Amino acid sequence: MKYQIDEKFLLDCFKEIVETPSPVGYYVKMNPVMERYAAMFGQTVTYDNKSNAYITLDGEDNSKTVLIGAHLDTLGLIVRRVDANGMIRVRQLGGVNYASYEGETVTIHTRDGREYTGLMACQSHSVHVFDDARTVERNENTMMIILDEKVKSKEDVYALGIRNGDFVSIDPRCQITKNGFLKSRFIDDKAAVACTFAMLKYLTENNLKPKYRTILAFPYTEEIGLGGAYVPAEVSEYVAIDIGLIGPDYEGNEYNVAICAKDAAAPYDFELTTRLVNYAEKAGCDYCVDIFYRYGTDGTAALKGGNNVRVAAFGMPVYCSHGMERTHVDSLTNTTNLMLAYTLDI
Repeated sequence: MKYQIDEKFLLDCFKEIVETPSPVGYYVKMNPVMERYAAMFGQTVTYDNKSNAYITLDGEDNSKTVLIGAHLDTLGLIVRRVDANGMIRVRQLGGVNYASYEGETVTIHTRDGREYTGLMACQSHSVHVFDDARTVERNENTMMIILDEKVKSKEDVYALGIRNGDFVSIDPRCQITKNGFLKSRFIDDKAAVACTFAMLKYLTENNLKPKYRTILAFPYTEEIGLGGAYVPAEVSEYVAIDIGLIGPDYEGNEYNVAICAKDAAAPYDFELTTRLVNYAEKAGCDYCVDIFYRYGTDGTAALKGGNNVRVAAFGMPVYCSHGMERTHVDSLTNTTNLMLAYTLDI
């Protein structure tokens, strides 16, 4: 049985969420958006001491608790220093590909709530000026932010309220084409968050309850490997919703949902992963099973954190992960269908 997912809501939700900045550890803008979406479906958001967000759903059987996780953090940057000439140097938050960020608009978020845009540029920024403009490695020692402000010195920058340790978000440049392709940074993992709300919408509108008590978890530190390290003690299963990959070793494509059997660290739970395959079959999902290299999820973090849980993962495959990513709405609807099949235990 394939569930009828509200694609317009799914895409509108994704666009708003992906355009709300939330680089690793920065939850100021995102948490109010989460609260508003939860309220649409009569739910409330709670937080742990790390400001990770949770929505808890009663089940038909509350003797068992399962968790579905979709991380809210994205790749980002943090101010490292201001040069004498007013150029800003950064450190990365997560597995940043600096070559992909060159020429991008970024926003610096100060601790007193001010925001300033700038251009992410290489210090050898022009082929007309620098012999190594094409060849110099793009890394955090060669990249800089040129503020969109009239600044000529470190003192000018400080006068704006910018300081070391300020968070920096990158423009997602979200585009959704008429034929359903999503082109955006941070499909990883904002698309999974949108799928979670599309699932919640379907459950609410059809007066359905999960089979078991279900916690929807939204961590802010997945991109640095910490997001799922804490799991509430009552949880027995942790299912991470995260991107799949597209490449020579993989069966994933922009239209199906990829079930992860193993990541860079370890295989996922045999029984739970097998169950997901069976759910995908019963729900009529276009799906595949893949193993991923140089990749991990909040499920891996949960295992490394010593939690006594079964772990599995699945999600929408994307091109150009950790860059300007692309997938199709069909992949999001397949992902949402598998989430529903798992949640309803059908």
